[in-house]
Amino acid sequence: MPELTDRVFAVAAAQYEQLEGRLTDETLPRSVASDGKFIPSNIRWWCSGFYPGSLWYIYEYTGDKTFRELAEKNTFKLYPLKQKGTDHDLGFQMNCSFGNAYRITGEQKYLEPIHTSARVLAGRFSPVTGVIRSWDFVRKGRDWKYPVIIDNMMNLEHLYNAGLLFGDDTLKSVAVTHANTTLCNHFRPDFTSYHLVDYDPADGRVRRKETVQGFSDESAWARGQAWALYGYTMMFRLSGYECYLNQAENIAGMLLERLPDDGIPYWDFDSDRIPDDLRDASAAAIMASAFVDLSSLTNKPEEKGRYLKMAEKQLRTLASDAYLARPGENGNFLLMHSVGSRPDNHEIDVPLTYADYYFLEALLKYSRTTQTKPNNN
Repeated sequence: MPELTDRVFAVAAAQYEQLEGRLTDETLPRSVASDGKFIPSNIRWWCSGFYPGSLWYIYEYTGDKTFRELAEKNTFKLYPLKQKGTDHDLGFQMNCSFGNAYRITGEQKYLEPIHTSARVLAGRFSPVTGVIRSWDFVRKGRDWKYPVIIDNMMNLEHLYNAGLLFGDDTLKSVAVTHANTTLCNHFRPDFTSYHLVDYDPADGRVRRKETVQGFSDESAWARGQAWALYGYTMMFRLSGYECYLNQAENIAGMLLERLPDDGIPYWDFDSDRIPDDLRDASAAAIMASAFVDLSSLTNKPEEKGRYLKMAEKQLRTLASDAYLARPGENGNFLLMHSVGSRPDNHEIDVPLTYADYYFLEALLKYSRTTQTKPNNN
């Protein structure tokens, strides 16, 4: 694994140095079209924080100051987002960029955007529903009143970390209440998660449960299960509340039973085209990062080994020729074969920035957990 990690970060450094040349002062990487054309994004796209976050991870592992400079430059592209209150994605955008910047450097200049954006994000919380509203839009053919998606669990890390940093108990309370409400309403008896739960903003009752980006409303959309595993593992790590550890372990147990032999899930565990359907590298990368964390948090020795073994399997598969791009290929992204939204025919079997981000994060975590130290300075 140390040699594998060195190799992956060397590829990441080569790819991301070239990727930087595709950008302007106002754009970030998004994906690659089916014809191979590079697709950029503006800063408001929900994934805009993953590219600077990956640059921070490359710097953290290699100690190469070139990547620190690139990470700082691209992090501050997102500075105007600190006041963006139109959706729940501030956690993805600001924690991956400014959050990692402060964690790695300790520099005070990153603090104000962290606190401001966390307070703006908390402003989307309703004490009536007990959750942070995800989207303000209503998709055609739906009648959502207060939609909340499982992805929103990931943004709680930004809230809780800001609460700890600034002694702001309100931010921590919002994160805990959201996690508790989601635990009650988002999960089926087998610990698979719906993608979206719609609440009545007047009284907080659940109006409908859906899986918008999955095979069907009752299916286990792979990336949604990854968000759930990561979200409750993270909330236990930050809060110490045992109910989150229990939930993470239950989700992990479900995944260990259902993942393919190579550890890379199909885009939806219940697709009717398995085994001839697409895999989702992004879901595997998110799961791997969570499995590594959970292996160090669980009190069950036999499960510790199972979680770490699955994480290593996923990382080895993602680092193989089947998924890891060669330098100069894949639009200069790191991983191939991710799936954005199959029902929308959007970002199908393409590189995605969050796949790269969580893959690098998982490798860093694995290095720390197994005491194979990164080569930082």
